Amino acid sequence: MSQNILIAGLGLIGGSIAKNLTESGQNYTIGYDVKKKTLEFASSNGIVNETSTDFKEAVQKADIILLAAPISETIRLMESLDTITFTKDVIVTDVASVKSPIINAAKRLTNKSITFIGGHPMAGSHKRGIEAAKSHLFENAIYVLIPPLQNDEGKVNLLKEVLQHTGSKFVVLRPDEHDEMTGVVSHFPHLIASSLVHQAKKWQNTHSFLPNLAAGGFRDITRIASSNPKMWQDIFYHNRDKLSYLLGEWINEMKDLKSLIDKNEKTKMITYLENAKNYRDGLPEKEKGAIPSFFDIYVDIRDQPGALASVVLLLANKKISINNIQILEIREGLTGALRLSFSTKEIQEASLEVLHNHGYEATIQD
Repeated sequence: MSQNILIAGLGLIGGSIAKNLTESGQNYTIGYDVKKKTLEFASSNGIVNETSTDFKEAVQKADIILLAAPISETIRLMESLDTITFTKDVIVTDVASVKSPIINAAKRLTNKSITFIGGHPMAGSHKRGIEAAKSHLFENAIYVLIPPLQNDEGKVNLLKEVLQHTGSKFVVLRPDEHDEMTGVVSHFPHLIASSLVHQAKKWQNTHSFLPNLAAGGFRDITRIASSNPKMWQDIFYHNRDKLSYLLGEWINEMKDLKSLIDKNEKTKMITYLENAKNYRDGLPEKEKGAIPSFFDIYVDIRDQPGALASVVLLLANKKISINNIQILEIREGLTGALRLSFSTKEIQEASLEVLHNHGYEATIQD
């Protein structure tokens, strides 16, 4: 059964869901956003079937309302929905990465026409905005659903049916357990990455050459610190209790680690590092997690005219799209290295095969 779906907030996540649902051709999509340029882009690129600048008018056309705004704005939109007189029952869902404040807001809803089902598609990108929207963004990603207060399994199944074209894997969780897990593997790492960058920035006052050394591995492990500051402040605020607890744990962990360093506890340090390696190496490779994955290939090239163009053209001729290119090191007259980034592991592996078949020394680093 075809549904009218309103996507309120056409950023990366909302835009990607809208694009996917529109391309499926099974439902009618309406896009709402406060930015006129965003709506114009969505309309001209076929991301939605229709756009609107009037939220209260648009919701009256919808069977399903998907709120894809920042957490605080999502709560405000829920409060607005509670005041609207609907002519039919509607399903309302969201995509926020912190669920407890959203579900608490849902508990305050008095509008009998609304069935609220919490949601969080756990996939993203290092880019943002409607321009970065991809219809395949959620393929093989975990999509968390929080059951409605009315415990209406039929409406949960309907929402799953509408979203099945995204290729997501649906998991039902309680709000608190969701927030604890995303706090550990997503929110907290963003805090740590930012703190590492701040530490490097302070040491730059002592060593002016430090940024040149940080251009390699340090830049890689702190990539997530480049995420949208305003969005992440909102996330940190709404999950502040969990993050405060995790910071306390982290401080204790660092004290223990400092002790191993100070006392030169060689055996204990090796065990510590081995346990970390074994756990990290055992994490699933095929799953999309809370933090966007990087699918990189490192390619050795000679310092000669056309070397970079040859690699790019080779992959382009195979219809392979490169998301990002970084020249790691090129010294005059010597071999240098390129890092090529791809959107999926499948494209990464296909690119590696093409490069190997044409004589390039290329590697994937786990």
